[in-house]
Amino acid sequence: MSLTGLASDSTTSTGMASLAASQKKIILLKPRGFCAGVVRAIDVVKIALDLYGAPIYVRKEIVHNRYVVEELRQAGAIFVEELSEAPEGARVIFSAHGVSPAVRREAVERRLQVIDATCPLVTKVHLEAVRFAKQGYTIVLIGHRDHDEVTGTLGEAPDAMVLVSDVADVDRLELKDPERVSYLTQTTLSLDDTKDIVRRLMERFPKIMGPKTQDICYATENRQLAVKAVAPLCQALLVVGSQNSSNSRRLVEVCEKSGVPAYLLDDKSEIRPGMLENVTTVAITAGASAPEHLVLELIDYLKSQGYSELEEAEIKEEDVRFTLPADLETFVPKLHPVGTRA
Repeated sequence: MSLTGLASDSTTSTGMASLAASQKKIILLKPRGFCAGVVRAIDVVKIALDLYGAPIYVRKEIVHNRYVVEELRQAGAIFVEELSEAPEGARVIFSAHGVSPAVRREAVERRLQVIDATCPLVTKVHLEAVRFAKQGYTIVLIGHRDHDEVTGTLGEAPDAMVLVSDVADVDRLELKDPERVSYLTQTTLSLDDTKDIVRRLMERFPKIMGPKTQDICYATENRQLAVKAVAPLCQALLVVGSQNSSNSRRLVEVCEKSGVPAYLLDDKSEIRPGMLENVTTVAITAGASAPEHLVLELIDYLKSQGYSELEEAEIKEEDVRFTLPADLETFVPKLHPVGTRA
């Protein structure tokens, strides 16, 4: 881990107030914020609005962040919970979390013009589910019930798939053929919790098959590793992200398991008295769907509260890009690749 000083507003004047200020520090974690899948999904909506004009219907929140959703709504996107809320023949975007085959069939039946913004890493899990189901495996999906991503994945093989969320769920499993079992995971889970669940699955079903490569996405992993690395250096962690963001909630849990208090905030307005009491060093990160401007506004607020020193802790460099859906890619100049926006 390298710590790179980004800025310092410490005063050189003497006195106890100056000394206290110089002792209050912000550690800004990197990587943080938007991942390539989120950038791609947001770009899909913006480009579709530019190409076709409003209204563009989006099934579910395009990503789990209320600021992103509101910005796109103001630009002309109409967010709906189900396809039935969109007029027949309308142009509809599927969110980054993916959808089940049943939703795709409904779109065809209602002659909807679909643009698919599903994250490629979620699509990978869907394809793995189809492959295991065709081979006759019972698939154990590790994930959180009712999360949009999990709902879509379960729909790929509903008769062959069971959902578990913790080790206790694994202990309760009764499968028709314990010799032919596989597992997959939601992409935004806690690394440690998932390892515990997989370990127990392997104990109960020694012949269990897993995905060829880890399903938990690179951004989820990198942000959790950054939190683990910095937790010993701070007295509190502030995570910028919405309450319905799975990957953001996992960052809070990872920090708390390290023994350091952590708080999930939509923005700076949600800081409450007591969160930073006796905290001289506070760390900041952001979930994979949280805009960077919210992080910068939080930093400005903390500076006004005496946190005059700012350092960046870079754990791992990220350089991941995803191409746009084919039906949009032809309209976008090649000089502007997707997946690089901060």
